[in-house]
Amino acid sequence: MFENNEYQAYTPGNFVSIPQLSRLSEQEKREIKIVAEVLPFKSNSYVVNELIDWDNYSEDPIFRLNFPSREMLIDAHYKRIANAVEQGSDKKEIRKIANEIRLELNPHPAGQLKMNVPKLRGRYLHGLQHKYNETVLFFPSQGQTCHAYCTFCFRWPQFSGMDGMKFASRDADNLTAYLRAHKEVTNVLFTGGDPLIMSTALLTKYLEPLLHPDFDHIHTIRIGSKALAYWPYRFLTDKDSDALISLFERINSAGKHLTLMAHFNHPIEISTQAVKQAIIKIRLTGTEIRTQSPVMKHINDSAEIWAEMWKTQVSLGMIPYYMFMARDTGAHHYFNISIKQAHDIYRNAYSQVSGMSKTVRGPVMSAAPGKIHVVGINEIGGEKIFVLQFLQARNPEWVRIPFFAKYNENASWLTDLEPFAEEKFFWQDEFEAISRRSVSEAIYQEEE
Repeated sequence: MFENNEYQAYTPGNFVSIPQLSRLSEQEKREIKIVAEVLPFKSNSYVVNELIDWDNYSEDPIFRLNFPSREMLIDAHYKRIANAVEQGSDKKEIRKIANEIRLELNPHPAGQLKMNVPKLRGRYLHGLQHKYNETVLFFPSQGQTCHAYCTFCFRWPQFSGMDGMKFASRDADNLTAYLRAHKEVTNVLFTGGDPLIMSTALLTKYLEPLLHPDFDHIHTIRIGSKALAYWPYRFLTDKDSDALISLFERINSAGKHLTLMAHFNHPIEISTQAVKQAIIKIRLTGTEIRTQSPVMKHINDSAEIWAEMWKTQVSLGMIPYYMFMARDTGAHHYFNISIKQAHDIYRNAYSQVSGMSKTVRGPVMSAAPGKIHVVGINEIGGEKIFVLQFLQARNPEWVRIPFFAKYNENASWLTDLEPFAEEKFFWQDEFEAISRRSVSEAIYQEEE
């Protein structure tokens, strides 16, 4: 077991200090460094020593989840940043080129930057998002990093240092003031980054105010975290791990439903004794653990992997929640699979598990209009179609109304789909009006 002082974060600055990198060729190490100029890189001692099979690193899913590779940038982008690095351009010029490339990678998908930021008394609250009526997302500024970065992460701009790209707030008062004014909100999701990178003392400052009677309408508090997968010692041996467990107990005792939204992308991440011990400690506080992941090429694009993952999660007392489609951002071209492939994987995996694992919904696209569930593939009048529905939507009246899209075996995102037998999807006009209004308000705010 790791002790507290054994934690080591690996970043581009001390990348070469990882002993196992001696297995890589100089070319491979060079390519990792070049891609990391664009896509943020960070790993840690637990991931490197406990999760990666270095005898087979080139095929290892956890290596691919942590170490950027040349294929994660398209050729034009890779050549541009590689030329700048190899010609000895100064740091300012390299950063400029990297930022220009990043802006071409759809850094804020699904309208996050323009459509989801709420207002209070005419002022935008830039550390919050409010997309669905019942749910507010809060981004505590001290939690906008992670124990290790996933190469597929759709929130990679949080770590890039680009101006205007980061959601973050140090002001818990903004959150509480907004929640007092919005009684329709029943649950708050603390997200990032990873809020569990913060000290327990800091986390307490954000969470404890919600236990006040003013917030009786807040039934559920969720924490989105990769800590169980990438640093389970956060719950075991960190200097304030006992305080964290006590905080969880306090929240549950106050009558709130506390859920840890755990990100597991592969069964390897739930294979160590440390993660199993951490899961037990968390569950003993009364906290629920729900699991989610995108389905990704090179990582988990296999029904057998998903079935194993769901079975193991249930055996450990966790609840499988979502199989997502990889977001259309960053290295999407490297990880994405077609909607048809994702549906086949989900259906085949689902058929291999008991009812206890069948809490999981998938495949699901977290797109700008809402969370769109691919219900199935069917035929109407001899023509194949995708059957879709909203699980969550900007307008809750859209939820659970089936709608159809023309079958396209190469489609990998909502924007690749066309309505079947209609000019537009039933929700499209209203969504476009919402989008125009949100963008106009955002532009007006910037001009102010």
